Amino acid sequence: MAQYSVHDAKTHLSRLIAEALSGEEVVIARGKSPVVRLSPVTPPGRRQFGAFKGRINMDDRFNDPLPPEDLEGWGLA
Repeated sequence: MAQYSVHDAKTHLSRLIAEALSGEEVVIARGKSPVVRLSPVTPPGRRQFGAFKGRINMDDRFNDPLPPEDLEGWGLA
């Protein structure tokens, strides 16, 4: 684990980012106390259209009109 002071981190931020991206653990310290750890961010995966096809089933009543008491609750009756 590499530990750097805040001053060194500000001076060599690009290098520290490269180290973190290559898998090294980079810690920034105030004095002798470690306060921050640099780590790579994993990008979110791309959404895939139809990923749940065949996993979700709709009840036959899905498109039926709502009962009057439910419509009243939504202010639609």
